[in-house]
Amino acid sequence: MRRRRLSREDRALWDEVARRVRPMRDAPPDAVSGPPPEKTLPEKTTPAPVPAAPSPLKPFRLGAKAAAAVSPTPSAPPTIRMDRKAFLRMKGGKLDPEARIDLHGMTLAEAHPALIGFILRSQAEARRLVLVITGKGSGAEWDPAFADRRGVLRRQVPHWLHQAPLSGAVMQVAPAHRRHGGEGAFYVYLRRPR
Repeated sequence: MRRRRLSREDRALWDEVARRVRPMRDAPPDAVSGPPPEKTLPEKTTPAPVPAAPSPLKPFRLGAKAAAAVSPTPSAPPTIRMDRKAFLRMKGGKLDPEARIDLHGMTLAEAHPALIGFILRSQAEARRLVLVITGKGSGAEWDPAFADRRGVLRRQVPHWLHQAPLSGAVMQVAPAHRRHGGEGAFYVYLRRPR
């Protein structure tokens, strides 16, 4: 081991630091009093164990399947609020929608009022099952820079259907069967008009 003496500047810096440091509560009073040892390399000592902070992440193994996140969004598995038999027929594409609206190509500012008008008008006309077409939101010219802008309507429409003024008219929302548009459309089952 090579020993090195502190330079005049290093020694002055150490003295300044040592003068400003206060001893820890449990340390003996002479623990901080002397200058550092002349060696620059520390002696091999076992560091005191540091208590680990609780990890917010659960342990995982590489290659293991991640647990599904619990989400309060409408994309979570739907709670069936309508007749179960009718729901299964609807999901299977065996019920034909009585009306449809195509929001393809609309902006959010155009699509939201169009959807509100369509749903409220359909309920007033005593329609029960309508189809809302949003499109899948992807194209051949997919660009990672605009990935968050793809499928905006497909993500936003279920939220709109579960918020006022539509939440009072909508009983059930479910992804459409591929016969009626698949991932790019939603079945909306409406409540009876009051």
